[in-house]
Amino acid sequence: MKTTFKDIIESNKIVLVDFSAEWCGPCKVLGPILKEVKDEVGDTVKIIKIDVDKNQQLSAQYKVMGVPTLILFKDGVQAWRQSGVMQKQELLDLLQSKAS
Repeated sequence: MKTTFKDIIESNKIVLVDFSAEWCGPCKVLGPILKEVKDEVGDTVKIIKIDVDKNQQLSAQYKVMGVPTLILFKDGVQAWRQSGVMQKQELLDLLQSKAS
């Protein structure tokens, strides 16, 4: 069974989606930061990366105009969104505030 984007964001976990692109410099900076965040939060949060060039319909659906754009979903609903690179601690604080 193929898991869809909708299935993922409607899971009982908080889902942080990174809309990015191969050619995007800031996206390359954000990648390792997200990996560090994932290492700290473990399985409590799902972090997925969406390539805007390969997923244009999905990117359009969420009106992603620039990359990187981070969107946080809780129970399938968009709970937060920001474009640009964020620091590890900012992301950890955000995830902690949304987890409760």
